[in-house]
Amino acid sequence: MVEESLKRLRTDRIDLYYQHRVDPNVPIEDVAGAVKELIAAGKVLHFGLSEASAKTIRRAHAIQPVSAVQTEYSLMNRDVEQNGCTEDLRRVGNRLCPMGSNWTGLSDSKDRCSNDVRSEADVRSTFPRFSPETISANTPIIELVKKFAEKMNRTAAQLSLAWLLARKPFIVPIPGTRSVDHLNENLGAVNVRPTPEDLLEIDSAFSTIECTVAG
Repeated sequence: MVEESLKRLRTDRIDLYYQHRVDPNVPIEDVAGAVKELIAAGKVLHFGLSEASAKTIRRAHAIQPVSAVQTEYSLMNRDVEQNGCTEDLRRVGNRLCPMGSNWTGLSDSKDRCSNDVRSEADVRSTFPRFSPETISANTPIIELVKKFAEKMNRTAAQLSLAWLLARKPFIVPIPGTRSVDHLNENLGAVNVRPTPEDLLEIDSAFSTIECTVAG
């Protein structure tokens, strides 16, 4: 598989090689050992995991250092803060690469997002979180993000990314985009500098609202 990837990429090495989902039928030690051999052969530089638990990360790291972990993390979904994942990553010097950092587009505009996902061509149409019922249930939190974003003269997407960047120095968000305009909007997040007071106010406001995160 790696050999074929190298051919398609027209390169002699892969800088960061992810196991994109943990296979429950294959011990993570075996996966880490296989990647370790690829690194020794010079075909891969770094090992990454996606959607892995803190325990799985620790087991893999004991065989081959894990350089990055990709998982969902956002204002709406903070599971990695509760399950010990962020603390483990900090301890071993790994990078956390949050996906869904602006809730896969939901933080931008619930109306536009709702219209977009009605198309069968949009993969999000299969996600339970984009059902009309779930979007409606999360309207208060979407409006709250927009309120704080307007206060800082930024977009909701920029605030969502800036919030992540301010959480920990080892966090590297990987927002998706389908247009140059959205890409430029996302890049603008690096110029947003929420103060500790801003972050405390945001977290305090969010603590009063129940989020519905599904699928």
